[in-house]
Amino acid sequence: MLDTLKFRRQKLGANIKDNSLLILFSGDAPVRSGDQFYEYTPHRNFYYLTNLDRPKMAYVLRKFNGVMEDYLFIETVSEVEEKWTGKRMSKEEATEISGIKNVFPESELRNMLGRWLLNEGFENAYFDFERGSYHHSDTIQTLFAKELKRQYPFLHVQNIYHDITALRLIKSEDEIANMRTAIEKTRLGIESLMRNSKPGMYEYQLEAYYNFTIKTEGVKKTSFHTIAASGANATVLHYDKNDSICRDGDLILFDLGCEWNYYCSDISRTFPINGKFTDRQRDVYQAVLDAQLATIEIIKPGVSLQDVNEFARRKLAEGCKKLGLIEKDEELSKYYYHGIGHYLGLDTHDVGGRGGVLQPGMVITIEPGLYIAEEGIGIRIEDDILVTKDGHENLSKDIIKSVEDIENFMGSQR
Repeated sequence: MLDTLKFRRQKLGANIKDNSLLILFSGDAPVRSGDQFYEYTPHRNFYYLTNLDRPKMAYVLRKFNGVMEDYLFIETVSEVEEKWTGKRMSKEEATEISGIKNVFPESELRNMLGRWLLNEGFENAYFDFERGSYHHSDTIQTLFAKELKRQYPFLHVQNIYHDITALRLIKSEDEIANMRTAIEKTRLGIESLMRNSKPGMYEYQLEAYYNFTIKTEGVKKTSFHTIAASGANATVLHYDKNDSICRDGDLILFDLGCEWNYYCSDISRTFPINGKFTDRQRDVYQAVLDAQLATIEIIKPGVSLQDVNEFARRKLAEGCKKLGLIEKDEELSKYYYHGIGHYLGLDTHDVGGRGGVLQPGMVITIEPGLYIAEEGIGIRIEDDILVTKDGHENLSKDIIKSVEDIENFMGSQR
């Protein structure tokens, strides 16, 4: 792992100009209420380059006269704070995990930057200016960049975000192994849902079986808030109240995942609460499954995500015509109103956006669906697909999804 981290940092360093500083922060947990904080999670680009998941840390890459040096600035060890909130990471531990030998207290960051900028000819400062929306609040990266520019106006501040994301798009064997583990834990959780599903439960009660199963398997976090949508709730894409009663004869759509070493799974499965599809549910489900299976088959290097999306829409439109839902392809949007998938990795909706051409090492989701509000039927089937040199591998192929397998499994468990 240390060789992989070193390779990532060196490759990133090769992309920045000479006489430059690259500064990244691990982030901190935001205030929730009063003296309560949200659970901390590391900024993913910092974690990608260091493998460190502690708050109040900074990574600095110096590139001066062609020579690159790595520095870490870590949280200061305080005996008082450790008595209240736990042990801090030592310099030795930080080096062992990251492979970075130059480690200093975080409180020294500004002083050392000041000395470097006074005594050496640095011209550029690179930051990770990731911003999900125009309206999002400034991050610690943005605030620190503004501060540094104010103190040293001669610096050219530049954005390193897209260079890091280009690296993150292609997964290493270690990354893929983490995702395989997350998917396997998710499989066990989904089987627990099917095993314990019965009419009269609340959605959150059934969801609890998933949470219990993955946590007993060593999972610390879900990769996003679980969608447990029964009946007509499943026609709302991001329904997340999970507080309705699961009624006999309804389907329930679960969109869920978990993290393993911060690498995500993202799986959707839809099954009958009572273990048996009605004829109409079976027909609609099969139309979605047929579209998914066909779409997965076209995944290979050189295919664009736009082509994948358009192919899936054509297949779903064919299915909707057979179901009597539409007469023309352009009417599909009434029953299918999202894209076919997204990149997956350290984030559920991973870096890379919605476009691009597939390359070996990328992992994407394939998740067609049909949402028929007037019939109270919402179905989505989602798998995690690795793009390989010769085609693809369905990383979640062991999670059952055919009508027969679902009914047989649920019937055998009752």
